[in-house]
Amino acid sequence: MTAETPENGADEMSIEEQLAAAREEIVALVAERDAEKDRALRMAAEAENTRRRLERDKADAVQYAAAGFARDMLSVADNLARALEALPTDEALQNLRNGLEATQRELVSIFERHGIRRVAATGLPLDPNCHQAMVEVESDAEAGTIVSELQAGWMLKDRLLRPALVTVAKAKSAAA
Repeated sequence: MTAETPENGADEMSIEEQLAAAREEIVALVAERDAEKDRALRMAAEAENTRRRLERDKADAVQYAAAGFARDMLSVADNLARALEALPTDEALQNLRNGLEATQRELVSIFERHGIRRVAATGLPLDPNCHQAMVEVESDAEAGTIVSELQAGWMLKDRLLRPALVTVAKAKSAAA
């Protein structure tokens, strides 16, 4: 019996070693599985983010597709406004004035239907996001307030097509 004991002890030792090796292998496989699962989840999240970004880009492209056309039409609106300002008020030119004003109203109406609107300027504080100061003049108005508009600014929905070119009040000098 004593001869069998070392063999049994040796067998038990090898079983313990085998169990330890199997446990290590299981731990390694679980870690590998978890890493692969994490990698798959990250890839799925990245694919979803890419899909959302492409949908947003597509929606922006559709929404702002007319931006180039709108910018080109702004010069027409400017020239029409200048023509109206330059017309004398003679009775003979009243019909021409009425026609130009009707054309301008229609143009502005079309702009509004397509989300194009004029940037408010005169009397407001200068906002560098939608106004471009061209001239500073001494004025009774508070410094930084827009006193006149040289050229209208325009927005397409929530994007600036063109900043308003403005004259801004500055503080009166002490010598004045």
